[in-house]
Amino acid sequence: MKILMALALSALMLVLPAQAEQKMQVGKYAIHYAAFGSTFLTPTIAKTYGLTRSRFNGLVNITVLDTSQTGPETHAVPLTISGTARNLVGSIRELDFHEIREGTAIYYIAEFKHSNEEAFFFDIQLSNGSDLNTKLRFEHKYYAD
Repeated sequence: MKILMALALSALMLVLPAQAEQKMQVGKYAIHYAAFGSTFLTPTIAKTYGLTRSRFNGLVNITVLDTSQTGPETHAVPLTISGTARNLVGSIRELDFHEIREGTAIYYIAEFKHSNEEAFFFDIQLSNGSDLNTKLRFEHKYYAD
């Protein structure tokens, strides 16, 4: 059952609008990130991971893969992760990332409240405790659907 949920969460990245999922390469690490409304999650996935489905609830999803590894399996990297979301009027929200592990997959998901058509600037610090220590910056506009 858990493997099916991991596959469903992975498939979520494929069904989001093309601009939602993005990637940044830092050395041998591929940092994949997506920002989207929680209503994109099915009720089953939201319940399984303790996430709230609401038209005013946004999510940020981050995973890091070590691209120097070869083989059929992905090589997800465990992280220390923290960050903030700042809206256009300067209000800052601390992001509380939760780690989700399913098989070899590792995801970090943060959720927070937003208003309709509210834009955020994200500043997220990622570290694996050795050779990855970087800041991820991006922006995203959320809509209440």
